[in-house]
Amino acid sequence: MKNNTSAQAALRDDAPLPISSSPTRAAWLAVLSVAVGSFALVTTEFLPVGLLPSIASELGVTEGVAGMMVTVPGLVAAFAAILVTIGVGKTDRRYVIWGLTATLIASNLIVALSHSYPLVLLGRALLGIGVGGFWAIGGALGNRLVPEASAARATSIIFAGISLGTVAGVPAGAMIGELVGWRMAFFAATAVSLLVLAAQMWLLPRLPTTTSLTFGQLPALLRVQKARLGMLATLLIFIGQFAAYTYVTPFLSQVAGLSAKSISVLLLIYGAAGFVGNLIGGWAVAKSVKNSLIATGVVMGLSAAAMPLFGASAAGATVLIVIWGLAFGMMPISVQTWMFKAAPDAMESGGAVFVSTAQISLASGALVGGISVDHLGVSSAMVVGGLFALAMAAVIAAWAKDDGKPLGKLHAVH
Repeated sequence: MKNNTSAQAALRDDAPLPISSSPTRAAWLAVLSVAVGSFALVTTEFLPVGLLPSIASELGVTEGVAGMMVTVPGLVAAFAAILVTIGVGKTDRRYVIWGLTATLIASNLIVALSHSYPLVLLGRALLGIGVGGFWAIGGALGNRLVPEASAARATSIIFAGISLGTVAGVPAGAMIGELVGWRMAFFAATAVSLLVLAAQMWLLPRLPTTTSLTFGQLPALLRVQKARLGMLATLLIFIGQFAAYTYVTPFLSQVAGLSAKSISVLLLIYGAAGFVGNLIGGWAVAKSVKNSLIATGVVMGLSAAAMPLFGASAAGATVLIVIWGLAFGMMPISVQTWMFKAAPDAMESGGAVFVSTAQISLASGALVGGISVDHLGVSSAMVVGGLFALAMAAVIAAWAKDDGKPLGKLHAVH
């Protein structure tokens, strides 16, 4: 494949481009190729959420067990964030991104073709390698692909793939699954992943690096008390979110009695609300990160826990989904801003640790929710998730303090 030679010549080491430089069209296309990769990863990671009932039915497992399709990649990603970051050493980041995207292709193919649930989980485990490695490495490429003055915009474009994957990817997968079967949703994800890899091989310039992470650098983040509190908040809120969200499709089907098409629309509404919530979160953290975290936990907790009470009707479910989506949108920016303010100097070495914590929490949430669904019914997952989110709000209210430090952005290890 042909590479972008103009951007390639400017990226001879791991430093950002000069602040006075103007980003070229080719540089923005390279950023876009990474952003589309983030969209493909997020879409695939949560694709089972909209397809859980049909997957469970065909493969002969309970919906709680089927939720392991979210748990397994999360657990693998937790280790991959650290091991991939350390293992790749000084390897050109272009090749690393290609390899991570390739695992996404392999994962989708294995899941789409497998009639054995253990093989399906193996395919999802491969996805975990791609997810963990990408968020520990790919998220920090914005400031290397464009000049420093445009780095924030480039990074926001890369992370916009998360919002787009939530807004369009999951409901689109659910709709494809309803029309032509859940396997075709994974075949479609395979096709998208192939296009993403082709774009990255064509557009990404050389991204050599002169530095590498070691195991000795990892504990830096954990030595800061405020960062440890942030990690606890991350653990609680992510468990709460994914204990409930992983099983929202079975809930809407069994309790609210909605059709698969209606559920797809509600998932789209949820994602759109999340996009708005992200904007609200940006305003809220500028006022008070502590209060933003508390509000996120309270709103998410009450809306999720109220689903069994008021979500049995289409109208009630829609209102609660919108409120829940707003809180979901506020969650990442609130948690990440807290972590950066807690230890801005430690985030370069501790970014992989933060990614691992988030992924372990995600996997644990799906697992806790699955156990609850299988033993207490699908409504219980909503209540359990809500209680974890409220616990986060209580922890922050009791022990957190805003200290007035300037706000910044969370930087992943690269």
